Amino acid sequence: MARESSTWHCGKHTITFDRPRIMGILNVTPDSFSDGGENFDQDAAIARGIAMLDEGADIIDVGGESTRPGFRPVSADEEARRVLPVVRALVAKGAIVSIDTRHVEVAKAAVRMGAAIVNDVTGFTDPKMVEFVANSNCGVVVMHAGELTEPVRAPHTAVTLDTSAAAYAAEREAERARAEAEGKPQPRGRLGRARGGKVLGEPRLKGGAIQQRLPFGDVPNGSAAAEAEQNKAAETDASVDAAPAAEQAAAVTPATEGAVAAAAPVETAVSTEKVPGAAEPGEDTIPTTDELAAIMQRANERRGATAAERVRQSRFTLPDSAPIMRRVMGFLSDQARSLMQAGVSRDRICIDPGAGFGKSVNEDIVIQRETAKMVTLGYPLMCAVSRKRVVGAVSGVEKPADRDAATFGMCLGAIENGANIVRVHDVAGFAQFLNGYWAVAHPQPRRAFVALGSNLGRRLDNIRAARDLIAEIPLTCVFNCSRIYESEPAYVHRQDAFANAVIEIRTELAPLVLLDELMKIENRLGRNRTPSARPNGPRVIDCDLLWMEGETHGGDKLRLPHPKLGERDFVLVPLEDLVHDPARFFRYEGVKVFDPEERVGHVVGELGQL
Repeated sequence: MARESSTWHCGKHTITFDRPRIMGILNVTPDSFSDGGENFDQDAAIARGIAMLDEGADIIDVGGESTRPGFRPVSADEEARRVLPVVRALVAKGAIVSIDTRHVEVAKAAVRMGAAIVNDVTGFTDPKMVEFVANSNCGVVVMHAGELTEPVRAPHTAVTLDTSAAAYAAEREAERARAEAEGKPQPRGRLGRARGGKVLGEPRLKGGAIQQRLPFGDVPNGSAAAEAEQNKAAETDASVDAAPAAEQAAAVTPATEGAVAAAAPVETAVSTEKVPGAAEPGEDTIPTTDELAAIMQRANERRGATAAERVRQSRFTLPDSAPIMRRVMGFLSDQARSLMQAGVSRDRICIDPGAGFGKSVNEDIVIQRETAKMVTLGYPLMCAVSRKRVVGAVSGVEKPADRDAATFGMCLGAIENGANIVRVHDVAGFAQFLNGYWAVAHPQPRRAFVALGSNLGRRLDNIRAARDLIAEIPLTCVFNCSRIYESEPAYVHRQDAFANAVIEIRTELAPLVLLDELMKIENRLGRNRTPSARPNGPRVIDCDLLWMEGETHGGDKLRLPHPKLGERDFVLVPLEDLVHDPARFFRYEGVKVFDPEERVGHVVGELGQL
């Protein structure tokens, strides 16, 4: 599917969707269905958030309240105590942080600390939450969590075990015996009856064998034309078959009755095993005042109540998608329009159909299959199925933590149908999965700038060698080069002057993959990365990824745009050879560019062409 170059404005960040974006899930809860509370400790949560950034997450979604089926509501004060220190720490690392909350007090505090997105699982049904986001500039995620009143759900087609074969055979045998007793020839091509369906005459095969046809009415998924043919035949033969039908009804033999009884449907015992997450008898129930908890508990109870219904069915049919999509898309569209009427611009809104919230597995599958239809609403679309019950149902994997491979498959289906954001637990695995797939399926060269510097050995040769090695990186080419300039040392002054240059490249690699390749080049040319090396001290070569088109990244491993780009004269001056007015260019990218006299590492001369 062709991807639009749409954007999502979230506070000071602009997220582009020329490729899918990864949202890492960070549950600061003791009862998460997926990780079992391993990130409940704040230090552990911060470390995990930074690790996800370094693994390839574009956004970190921080939540302090579990919304698993049968969850216990958490007060706004308790939720704030859990998440706010984590939000503060991740924002300091340059992360785009989303706060997953339904409490307006928590959302306000998180946005004040730098969170760029409010992800409301109740879909902004709280007027106070709507008023808050309308008066801020944060991005919003509108999610469909289900209805407070149980919606009318079309059941599966009522189909029982097929018992017609034995009954039909017995009936035909009785008819033949009756015909022989009366001395009548056996009927050929005559329409018989079985379970209300018509039987066409049996064609003869080679050797005189007769091929019996199944009852026409029992053919699964018959076409409209077949049904019309059946009805027409029924009308034509009504007068002819009336008397024989009465005779057949009076002449049912004991053999026929025995065959029918032997083939009758058998009621299957329903398992009484407790549904995971459901309350035991005598346990406290969820307060009826908490609407989201009531929705999730009702969905959990419905799964157990319909178990008996499911085991009686022998043929599978998904529910009709039309009423399901009317509910989901209607809610998302209505809430998005309400936000816009309140003052939230359209380019700040993202939608999420809310897999697992107030929906059955079959409904979740229907919704995922209709991803392309939801894309037509015109908002960025999130796929948030990671490790959920629907993933376990289609993969046969019971333990949520083991469902990542199946999660990736469902996410890929959503991406190919237009989903823009994928919310996952296993960021490292999905980033690797997406990079491999995207390189083959969606070639996408992007512009990037790399700064080169050296003040040890043959400085100019070192820079030229680095340029040549960068040109050998897979899916990457050197597009343009600045001149080489000499500059004063920055940050650590008691060292030799540097030679500096900037090259412009085109690459199809993801930022973290490109960074790894640049570090390999530094190591190959003799860069000292041992603990004895002074930060910002002398070096054979330095390859800094400054900026990549459409990328904003935080973490310990890589920050984009480079956090010190705007203060370095030895970077901004070479950039003037490649970009008209780099100060203006990078200000539009959210970089604070200092005036020349306020910068560090001033350029003092030119050393020649690169």
